Amino acid sequence: MAHDGVGLRAVMRSVAFLTAGVLAVPAVAGCSSEDSAGRPLAGQEIAPAGRELVADGGTLRWAVDDVPETLNTFQSDADAVSGRIAQATLPTMYRLDADGRPQVDGDYLESAKVVETEPKQVVLYKLNQQAVWSDGREIGAADFAAQWRALSGKDSAYWTARNAGYDRIEKIERGANDLEVRVTFGRAYADWKSLFSPLYPKGVMGTPDSFNDGARRKLKVTAGPFAVKKVDRKDDQVTLARNPRWWGHPAKLSEIVLKAVPRDERAAALADGKIDLAEIDPSAADRITLAGRTGGTGTPLRGASPMAQPGSGRAAAKSLRDLKKQGRKGARYARQQEALRGFEVRKSLEPAFTQLALNGSEGPLADERVRRAVARALDREALAKVVLGPLGLPAVPVGSHLALSGQAAYADNSGALGGQDTGEAQALLADAGWVSGGPVKEEKEKKKGKKADDESAGGDEGTYIVGEDDKALQEPEWERRTDPKDHQGKHEKKSSGEQGGTHLADGKQYADKQLKQGGAPGAYAPKGTPAPGAAAAPLVKNGKPLTLRFVLPSGAGSATLRTVADRISGMLDWVGIRTEITRVSDDSYFKDHIASGQYDLALYSWPASAFPATDARPVYAKPVPAADGSLNVEQNYTRVGTDQVDQLFDQAVGTLDGDESTDLLRKADSRIWAAAGSIPLYQRPQLTATRKDLVNAGAFGFQTPVYEDMGFLKKGAKTPSASASKD
Repeated sequence: MAHDGVGLRAVMRSVAFLTAGVLAVPAVAGCSSEDSAGRPLAGQEIAPAGRELVADGGTLRWAVDDVPETLNTFQSDADAVSGRIAQATLPTMYRLDADGRPQVDGDYLESAKVVETEPKQVVLYKLNQQAVWSDGREIGAADFAAQWRALSGKDSAYWTARNAGYDRIEKIERGANDLEVRVTFGRAYADWKSLFSPLYPKGVMGTPDSFNDGARRKLKVTAGPFAVKKVDRKDDQVTLARNPRWWGHPAKLSEIVLKAVPRDERAAALADGKIDLAEIDPSAADRITLAGRTGGTGTPLRGASPMAQPGSGRAAAKSLRDLKKQGRKGARYARQQEALRGFEVRKSLEPAFTQLALNGSEGPLADERVRRAVARALDREALAKVVLGPLGLPAVPVGSHLALSGQAAYADNSGALGGQDTGEAQALLADAGWVSGGPVKEEKEKKKGKKADDESAGGDEGTYIVGEDDKALQEPEWERRTDPKDHQGKHEKKSSGEQGGTHLADGKQYADKQLKQGGAPGAYAPKGTPAPGAAAAPLVKNGKPLTLRFVLPSGAGSATLRTVADRISGMLDWVGIRTEITRVSDDSYFKDHIASGQYDLALYSWPASAFPATDARPVYAKPVPAADGSLNVEQNYTRVGTDQVDQLFDQAVGTLDGDESTDLLRKADSRIWAAAGSIPLYQRPQLTATRKDLVNAGAFGFQTPVYEDMGFLKKGAKTPSASASKD
């Protein structure tokens, strides 16, 4: 999940808003008469293999972004690595399948179901009779009750990051025997399957001190195929060892070492034999694909590099020979390329999407008509192609704020807002009072001077005005496509050379250094737009030009994001909206700009959730004034919301009828689309480099990894296809 929201927790998600109900949402939106969820756009690639083919023993060295600050996933500074450790070492009542839907984890549960609805909801858990903690004690009602008390929100001494769902529980008690746990809810809770995953032992949850400090650096008691052996902050790694008390299929690996490796160093670390598995950026994927032209079971990337195309093996070999002649650095690079032949790229789509966020709290975007105009100016399919097309992944725009294709709540509700329509965008702007003409020359000279100052400073950070002070945009820059039959007279915007990144709520970076100038599909203008090179005149209202602050991170890992922003700016330029692009440091991007509302437009990503009625609620909740006069936005960083959307979420989480809950969520999503506070663009790519003999691991997509099945093929065993589906 990489850098689309620096510093946020990966367990939550994004988007928000709707004004006081101006738009009429189509009656079909949110209708559950037929399943609109579909299937995931891309399957997982993990090289599935039967356990009989996997060698017993071995250490998997897995690159991660950081050694986590805490092993307690319910604390505010927990991150994606905290969650990964919990998956391998702690009980989970439900796991996600390949469609991103929760399924009973049979290693811990025989069954779990709602046994009473009146007068109150009661869920009965029947535990696996073999399930025990690593100290030999049975997993039981005492552990459930301790976790409920810690996370209920009733005791402020517990430093918890969230209590959603646990605050609805009234009591927990032992059932007919030690293997049964009865959970009684004071208020009905649709997302009850989200609870107790992970489940911590009562020794962690039993007191505020043990909760706050006891599980930050170590987990003394676990109950998974692996246990935490050592957290080594000096060497930046966490070692998980096979759990001898595990009752399920024994782990094939002896150890898993989660080692912190910066993303821009992972290709070299793979080649040097320091790691076996790593999420990588497209430039590293290109290197591995190029090195492996002589073989490999992973699906090759498309459009990544001319040398990576079929029939280019001789060219690649010649290139390596030439590199060896170019001094020490060239020879080292060539040796690394030879070593990378032992790896392959397994790719899928992350369960996360990148969005364009529009800050509706002030300025031009406080007017819903302007936000809708911005949205109607965008060709979301073209933007998806910019990022996903070169990787050979499905370039399909995301149609929901609350789920991704394949998940139960998913339906394409973007029709509530409408697709790209330049004429409609311009009409909305005119209706909002923005017209051509006005004192733009003085403003332009001012910004030109600022740009000159930024350039003279020699820094990567700075500001420029798209459509005013960018010389490239003043020249004819829209080329007619070579095949008008296929593209129906649309035009492509050349890249101005600005490359961007992709961000996510876990605060990590995802780089795409492979998208070169003119090397990917650009923004499109529909029929009826001005001729190439004739973008719409700037718009003015009350003597002020319509210019939006587009804030982006400046780090090297943000190349794809800036490319997408460049395309968006070009599209907005066609309807008369100018963008002032400001690049800021990665450390301050989210904290000082997104979270604090110091932006008009921004790009960041959020993970998808299997429980959107709970997890998406704070992202779209209507901001309310706090006692000190500030605005409490929860996670709604677009600062737009309505009572109607809040009510739909409340109804969805409070009904035990699954179809009704899904229908309510889809209606909420339609209204969020109509409000245009957040525009989902594309599902994020997931690229994983692995040793070719590593199986049951790679690009997992939605599915929770099965840690006990990961391992290396036995000698002589046939390498399976990385893209085959796992049973």
